[in-house]
Amino acid sequence: MTSEEIKSNVEKALDEIRPFLQSDGGDISLLSIEDDKLVKVQLQGACVGCSVNQMTLKSGVEMTIKKYAPQIEQVINIEI
Repeated sequence: MTSEEIKSNVEKALDEIRPFLQSDGGDISLLSIEDDKLVKVQLQGACVGCSVNQMTLKSGVEMTIKKYAPQIEQVINIEI
């Protein structure tokens, strides 16, 4: 899978999970993909400072991204 295909698949995964985040007043944006293995995202809105955002990130976002792009090893949230 090319880097462009990986990015496209990660975007599809985020599109799948975004409605769930938005229903709780949050959102997510893709910041970068490094070495086709590490995805950096930014949780937004109500997700910022939420006590369960790390669980959401690992069990929701990371799992969904890996379903679309299995070579992704880790998803991390970059707080700004």
